Amino acid sequence: MTDPYVSGHGDATYDVTHYAIDLAVKLEGNRLDGEARLSCVARERLPSFDLDLAHLRPSRVTVDGRPAKYTHRGTRLLVRPAQPIADGAGFEVRVKYAGQPKPIRLHPHDDAGWEELTDGVIVAAQPHGAPSWFPGNDRPDNKATYSITVSVPAGYRVAASGELRSSRRSGASTVWVHEQPSPMPTYLATVQIGRYDLTELPGAPVPVRVVAPEGVVGSGGFAAAFAEQPAMLTFFASLFGDYPFESYTCVITDDDLEIPLESQGLSTFGRNFLSDDWECVRLVAHELAHQWFGNAVTLREWRDIWLHEGFACYAEWLWSQECGLASTDDRAARHFEKLEKLDQDILVGDPGPELMFDDRVYKRGALTLHALRKRVGDDAFFDLLRSWVSGNSGGSVSTVDFVLHCEQAAGEDLSGLFEDWLFTERLPELPL
Repeated sequence: MTDPYVSGHGDATYDVTHYAIDLAVKLEGNRLDGEARLSCVARERLPSFDLDLAHLRPSRVTVDGRPAKYTHRGTRLLVRPAQPIADGAGFEVRVKYAGQPKPIRLHPHDDAGWEELTDGVIVAAQPHGAPSWFPGNDRPDNKATYSITVSVPAGYRVAASGELRSSRRSGASTVWVHEQPSPMPTYLATVQIGRYDLTELPGAPVPVRVVAPEGVVGSGGFAAAFAEQPAMLTFFASLFGDYPFESYTCVITDDDLEIPLESQGLSTFGRNFLSDDWECVRLVAHELAHQWFGNAVTLREWRDIWLHEGFACYAEWLWSQECGLASTDDRAARHFEKLEKLDQDILVGDPGPELMFDDRVYKRGALTLHALRKRVGDDAFFDLLRSWVSGNSGGSVSTVDFVLHCEQAAGEDLSGLFEDWLFTERLPELPL
């Protein structure tokens, strides 16, 4: 059974261990020609299996070099290999495909996936948009390594999940090659295309890069919201442990965006976030914190989304205090007062697909961590966060895993605390 929060996506009968994705993108006319090679391992005997692919047309599918029969309906690509694949066997799938990519609509979620900008492309895949640009096994618990090669018209830069390994001119195009050696689920893979300059910001333990239109870096809004990213990264590393990837990239599009976008090793913002307003600054901190909580350590099922959003929200409050604004206690008290005035009809630990991105999941999730911190003390709290990240980096986790980890680290029964904050609709009292 696949995840009920994102119905009709993913196949639990096999895992992908590596994606090699090769794309040729024509921005005029929004045309994508692709070939994907998937290295896989069967979890049971497979006479057939499903891939996720939407709006794009497959023209050839092979399994271990042999042509395979396939049926493509909606977002599902059913593949029937020439011979059944044995339980535990490794196999390679190749899919050649093409078409005009566009976002995927899946009730009750907003559209997600490949989207045209005024002059470029943005990919926002959370939680179901990955099949809009490559065939894969769209499950959050199936993490794989990636190689992403993208050919675009000369004059455009490609930023993608992973490290840029090469870029070379080929006729009227430039070919960009990125590799992501750290395991990543499909929804955290991204490609961003635009007329961008690259700037590296000094002062962090790993490279921190900004990919943005000419003139953005150095502007007043940039200095207020984005120039502090090396300091943010250094601060979060002191609290959560070493930054988990080789580098961090921030893309700023020339278009305005409604919300920032999370992906592994990379976050994307619109030009409208160039402001010294706290609402912009906090989101820069929020997306950076996801690199530890959401990217390095990823939920196994979408019902545990608070393990991403509650942690990233609490990181905002920590940064607020660090940079001389409101203290963490003040932020917690303010948001507790706001939550008291809202309907108390949500279970943060299992909110349902309609409410998985409800702001109460974010804020009450953060307050859960604040309550835990008050219960065990600062030293124990940050120790258990660091050990949580170091012990699970590259893996997939659940709320049950986190509760057990906290109890073992703190040496006490914390089930009542988590039951009250995550699995009871009524808002508990805020610990002082």
